[in-house]
Amino acid sequence: MNWKCIILAASLAAAATSQANADQLDTIMSNKTLRCATFADVPPFASPDPKTREMAGFDVDLCNAIAKELGVKAEIKPVSVEARVPEVKLGRVDVAVANLAYTLSRAEQIQFSDPYYLAKEMLIVPADDPGTKKSDYVGQRIASSKGSTSELSVKLNKSEPLTFQDTASAYLAVQQGKARGIVGNTMTMTKFVNESKTRGKEMRMIEEPMLFQPIGIGMAKDNPALTAKINEVLRKLDTAGEINRIWDKWLGPNTEYKMTRTDKVVPLSELKFEPIP
Repeated sequence: MNWKCIILAASLAAAATSQANADQLDTIMSNKTLRCATFADVPPFASPDPKTREMAGFDVDLCNAIAKELGVKAEIKPVSVEARVPEVKLGRVDVAVANLAYTLSRAEQIQFSDPYYLAKEMLIVPADDPGTKKSDYVGQRIASSKGSTSELSVKLNKSEPLTFQDTASAYLAVQQGKARGIVGNTMTMTKFVNESKTRGKEMRMIEEPMLFQPIGIGMAKDNPALTAKINEVLRKLDTAGEINRIWDKWLGPNTEYKMTRTDKVVPLSELKFEPIP
């Protein structure tokens, strides 16, 4: 092998090593675009605005805020509930900003950022239902969105899951008597309860949470620079009050959800919770 061949081979090997060691953050900065997976239609997190048809919601605003801090533009990609993790794994998006709860099985597949709030999975049932705690619904048919931690919480409670592509369809099933109740995140269930007071069968919420779950941003594994940067940006947005501002816009005291965010962006190890499978 002559020297030119040796040099060429060395150059190719170096290029391959560099590519293998490349971090997704480099690609984001090079493309000047942050590709964000959000829900396709789960308000108030992400859904089409009825007037503009543009995606809008808490997760959309958070994605835009992160992109702004990175100095790039956000590209919103609506996905189904069960597609959030696969889209990240397959590299079709850079991050999943879609009310993504930390679970052990998801953590084996993707990397999570530091959580930015601790969510609860809540069960709502018709107002005249005699149940008062989640154990009263063991063995009962409970609706939820497919591929969600809501569905997982139903299974962990030893209830019978009846799943749908979206929470609206799951709620309709309860209204039609096809399931005894529905499980979902606190804000969505609160909205359904409020709506039921003037339309359809009145609902109420069981006080005991079905699950506690830290919510973070999903990224592909083996991208330490991207993970560190996303965590840095989340802490900066939190300290500056930007996450609270977005929260109040979509979920705060002046909205139908009337919720106050008291959580702070902290490492997962600092949270006291029982990880779910």
